Amino acid sequence: MPIPRLRIQESALLVVDVQEKLVQAIPDRQREKLINNCVIMLKMAGELRIPYLVTEHYPAGLGRTVEPLAAAMSNQAARVEKTRFSALVDVVDDLLRSWQRTSVLLCGIEAHVCVMQTALDLQAGGRQSFIVSDAIAAMQPDQIQHALRRMEAAGAVTTGVMAAMYELLGDARHPARQACVELAKAIRF
Repeated sequence: MPIPRLRIQESALLVVDVQEKLVQAIPDRQREKLINNCVIMLKMAGELRIPYLVTEHYPAGLGRTVEPLAAAMSNQAARVEKTRFSALVDVVDDLLRSWQRTSVLLCGIEAHVCVMQTALDLQAGGRQSFIVSDAIAAMQPDQIQHALRRMEAAGAVTTGVMAAMYELLGDARHPARQACVELAKAIRF
């Protein structure tokens, strides 16, 4: 049985629903960690030239992506509005296919709703999801562990920001290593 591994040429990043009104309901310490670590994931994607998408669930009611994440996006057109809880909507699926990306790093909120349903849909569709556990959150933090167990049971792999970053780098001689080392210094645990 092959062991799921992160490789730059196979990976994409999907930041799920880190929006103004949703973020306000996340407990303070968890909120700061979520936003900080999702920003690092976006910056890492830029440094490693990994394609990314940022979803917004019903932005008319829940607001847009929070400003720190929006500022970290080098491509503002990478936003996808949705009403389904799963972020694997048609446009996301089509882009992942066109990019030929079989592994998807997932971060965002809520862990037990949109993130989990996205991971389950990715797994069911034959893609490998990697859940960045220190870059997900929930309004009810006790729901996170249940969601992680469910996603892992479906074949998703749990990782962290730093672990994902260094696995993607793969070698200390990678040209983006120093930039990633600087990003790693800002990770919140």
